[in-house]
Amino acid sequence: MKISDNKIASLTYTLKNDDGAILDKADNESPFLYMHGTGGIIKGLEKALENKEVNDSFNLIVAPEDAYGERDPNLTEAVPRTMFEGIEDENLVAGAQFHAQTAQGTQIITIADVEGDMVKIDANHPLAGETLHFDVAVLDIRDATEEEIAHGHPHAPGGCGHDHA
Repeated sequence: MKISDNKIASLTYTLKNDDGAILDKADNESPFLYMHGTGGIIKGLEKALENKEVNDSFNLIVAPEDAYGERDPNLTEAVPRTMFEGIEDENLVAGAQFHAQTAQGTQIITIADVEGDMVKIDANHPLAGETLHFDVAVLDIRDATEEEIAHGHPHAPGGCGHDHA
Protein backbone atom coordinates (compact mmCIF):
# COMPACT_ATOMS: atom_id res chain seq x y z
CA MET A 1 0.00 0.00 0.00
CA LYS A 2 1.23 3.48 -0.87
CA ILE A 3 0.57 6.76 0.89
CA SER A 4 -2.18 8.62 -0.96
CA ASP A 5 -5.31 10.61 -0.14
CA ASN A 6 -7.38 9.23 2.75
CA LYS A 7 -4.60 6.93 3.95
CA ILE A 8 -3.44 7.07 7.56
CA ALA A 9 0.35 6.93 7.79
CA SER A 10 2.37 6.24 10.92
CA LEU A 11 5.84 7.81 10.87
CA THR A 12 8.95 8.34 12.88
CA TYR A 13 10.90 11.50 12.23
CA THR A 14 13.56 13.81 13.53
CA LEU A 15 13.19 17.48 12.69
CA LYS A 16 16.25 19.74 12.79
CA ASN A 17 17.00 23.34 11.87
CA ASP A 18 19.91 24.58 9.73
CA ASP A 19 22.20 24.47 12.79
CA GLY A 20 21.42 20.78 13.37
CA ALA A 21 19.48 21.42 16.58
CA ILE A 22 16.67 18.91 17.10
CA LEU A 23 13.35 20.76 17.08
CA ASP A 24 10.97 17.80 17.32
CA LYS A 25 10.87 14.05 16.95
CA ALA A 26 8.52 11.09 16.90
CA ASP A 27 9.90 7.64 17.67
CA ASN A 28 8.69 4.03 17.53
CA GLU A 29 7.09 4.33 20.98
CA SER A 30 5.19 7.50 20.02
CA PRO A 31 4.93 7.60 16.22
CA PHE A 32 3.29 10.48 14.38
CA LEU A 33 -0.02 9.67 12.67
CA TYR A 34 -1.57 11.81 9.97
CA MET A 35 -4.16 11.49 7.22
CA HIS A 36 -2.76 12.20 3.77
CA GLY A 37 -4.42 14.77 1.53
CA THR A 38 -6.08 16.88 4.22
CA GLY A 39 -3.41 19.56 4.62
CA GLY A 40 -2.85 18.49 8.22
CA ILE A 41 0.93 18.67 7.83
CA ILE A 42 3.22 21.11 6.06
CA LYS A 43 2.89 20.86 2.29
CA GLY A 44 6.57 20.12 1.64
CA LEU A 45 6.47 17.04 3.86
CA GLU A 46 3.08 15.88 2.60
CA LYS A 47 4.27 16.12 -1.02
CA ALA A 48 7.41 14.09 -0.21
CA LEU A 49 5.33 11.38 1.49
CA GLU A 50 3.07 10.86 -1.55
CA ASN A 51 3.46 7.26 -2.85
CA LYS A 52 5.89 6.22 -0.09
CA GLU A 53 5.49 2.68 1.28
CA VAL A 54 6.01 0.95 4.62
CA ASN A 55 9.74 0.78 5.50
CA ASP A 56 10.62 3.66 3.18
CA SER A 57 12.94 6.17 4.81
CA PHE A 58 14.29 9.43 3.48
CA ASN A 59 15.87 12.77 4.29
CA LEU A 60 14.11 15.95 3.25
CA ILE A 61 14.90 19.66 3.34
CA VAL A 62 11.80 21.88 3.34
CA ALA A 63 12.11 25.58 2.51
CA PRO A 64 10.05 28.06 4.55
CA GLU A 65 7.54 28.61 1.73
CA ASP A 66 6.66 24.89 1.83
CA ALA A 67 6.59 24.82 5.63
CA TYR A 68 5.39 27.64 7.90
CA GLY A 69 6.14 30.53 5.55
CA GLU A 70 8.51 33.45 5.93
CA ARG A 71 8.39 35.61 9.03
CA ASP A 72 5.86 38.44 8.67
CA PRO A 73 6.88 41.63 10.51
CA ASN A 74 3.22 42.68 10.51
CA LEU A 75 2.53 39.87 12.98
CA THR A 76 4.56 41.55 15.72
CA GLU A 77 3.22 44.36 17.88
CA ALA A 78 3.51 45.96 21.28
CA VAL A 79 0.49 45.50 23.55
CA PRO A 80 -0.28 46.70 27.08
CA ARG A 81 0.88 44.46 29.92
CA THR A 82 -2.73 44.46 31.13
CA MET A 83 -3.60 42.06 28.28
CA PHE A 84 -1.78 39.39 30.31
CA GLU A 85 -3.82 39.88 33.45
CA GLY A 86 -3.46 36.93 35.82
CA ILE A 87 -0.08 35.87 34.43
CA GLU A 88 2.75 36.13 36.94
CA ASP A 89 5.68 38.39 36.02
CA GLU A 90 8.13 35.47 36.14
CA ASN A 91 6.10 33.78 33.37
CA LEU A 92 5.96 36.89 31.20
CA VAL A 93 9.46 36.74 29.71
CA ALA A 94 10.97 36.73 26.23
CA GLY A 95 10.47 33.32 24.64
CA ALA A 96 7.36 32.42 26.65
CA GLN A 97 4.51 31.12 24.52
CA PHE A 98 0.77 31.39 25.00
CA HIS A 99 -2.27 30.18 23.09
CA ALA A 100 -4.61 32.92 21.95
CA GLN A 101 -8.04 32.64 20.34
CA THR A 102 -8.21 34.56 17.06
CA ALA A 103 -10.61 34.73 14.13
CA GLN A 104 -8.43 32.03 12.51
CA GLY A 105 -8.66 29.75 15.58
CA THR A 106 -6.10 29.02 18.26
CA GLN A 107 -2.73 30.63 17.58
CA ILE A 108 0.62 30.47 19.35
CA ILE A 109 1.79 33.89 20.54
CA THR A 110 5.44 34.28 21.57
CA ILE A 111 6.64 37.01 23.91
CA ALA A 112 9.46 38.81 22.07
CA ASP A 113 10.26 41.40 24.75
CA VAL A 114 8.89 43.00 27.90
CA GLU A 115 9.60 46.68 28.58
CA GLY A 116 7.81 48.33 31.46
CA ASP A 117 4.07 48.14 30.92
CA MET A 118 4.38 47.09 27.24
CA VAL A 119 4.85 43.57 25.89
CA LYS A 120 6.08 42.92 22.35
CA ILE A 121 4.31 39.86 20.96
CA ASP A 122 5.03 37.80 17.85
CA ALA A 123 2.18 35.88 16.20
CA ASN A 124 4.40 34.24 13.56
CA HIS A 125 4.54 30.46 13.80
CA PRO A 126 7.61 29.61 15.91
CA LEU A 127 9.16 27.88 12.87
CA ALA A 128 8.31 30.62 10.34
CA GLY A 129 11.35 31.52 8.27
CA GLU A 130 13.12 28.27 9.16
CA THR A 131 14.45 25.75 6.65
CA LEU A 132 13.44 22.37 8.09
CA HIS A 133 15.49 19.17 7.87
CA PHE A 134 13.57 15.91 8.27
CA ASP A 135 14.75 12.32 8.67
CA VAL A 136 11.57 10.27 8.10
CA ALA A 137 10.65 6.57 8.20
CA VAL A 138 7.24 5.15 7.27
CA LEU A 139 6.11 2.55 9.82
CA ASP A 140 2.58 1.75 8.71
CA ILE A 141 -0.11 2.75 6.22
CA ARG A 142 -3.81 1.96 6.39
CA ASP A 143 -7.08 3.12 4.89
CA ALA A 144 -8.83 5.86 6.85
CA THR A 145 -12.19 4.94 8.36
CA GLU A 146 -15.35 6.74 7.25
CA GLU A 147 -15.34 8.62 10.56
CA GLU A 148 -11.71 9.71 10.09
CA ILE A 149 -12.48 10.90 6.56
CA ALA A 150 -15.49 12.87 7.85
CA HIS A 151 -13.37 14.45 10.62
CA GLY A 152 -10.27 14.99 8.45
CA HIS A 153 -7.75 13.41 10.83
CA PRO A 154 -6.72 10.03 12.28
CA HIS A 155 -8.33 8.64 15.41
CA ALA A 156 -6.67 6.58 18.09
CA PRO A 157 -8.45 3.44 19.30
CA GLY A 158 -11.57 4.55 21.17
CA GLY A 159 -12.09 7.76 19.17
CA CYS A 160 -10.32 11.00 18.56
CA GLY A 161 -10.58 12.43 22.06
CA HIS A 162 -12.67 15.50 21.28
CA ASP A 163 -16.20 16.41 20.29
CA HIS A 164 -17.24 17.20 16.75
CA ALA A 165 -20.24 19.36 16.05
